[in-house]
Amino acid sequence: MDNLVRENILLTGKRLFIQQGYYGISMRAIAEEVGVSKAALYYHFQDKQELFLAILDESLDEIEHLLDECLETEDQAAKRIERFVQQILSQPTEQRSVIRLANQELNHLDETARQAFEARYRSKFLDKIQKIFTEGVAQGELRQFDPGVLTWSLLGMLYPYFYTSPVKQIQNSETLASQLTAIFFQGARFAG
Repeated sequence: MDNLVRENILLTGKRLFIQQGYYGISMRAIAEEVGVSKAALYYHFQDKQELFLAILDESLDEIEHLLDECLETEDQAAKRIERFVQQILSQPTEQRSVIRLANQELNHLDETARQAFEARYRSKFLDKIQKIFTEGVAQGELRQFDPGVLTWSLLGMLYPYFYTSPVKQIQNSETLASQLTAIFFQGARFAG
């Protein structure tokens, strides 16, 4: 029963943080939305920061799993990235929005918590994407670009899809992922 309540708090908290931001929502409002007392909410999470970090960490663990799967199942950088982009875009809009939420609301956390999360974010997300690009460059699959620049360029292309609006639902995530990665790897220019 406790696990069900905790999961409901995480799901509801995620939705409310995405809709209203870190300072836009209170623990009382989350408790009311979940249908539990504030005491029950505080039994699971010491404060709003701990709840927020639990939501971010859960999303980060899922992203790490997707990246690890891409690294294990594909042997070329372009295929790994395309598979990862397709998996991210096939997620529900609210799940993708947690990536944006982390970037926009992280400054509301205390310095120690923020630095700890940023270190996990780098190791579980950014470093794994950069590893794909590093290996692609080393194997001669990709041009000699800085893997960090490639990582941030890819994420810059994806950032509009990390919002709950105006991009509501992605009708065909596989087609969109294919188009985005083609633009990324080949450019929008005709060969000539």
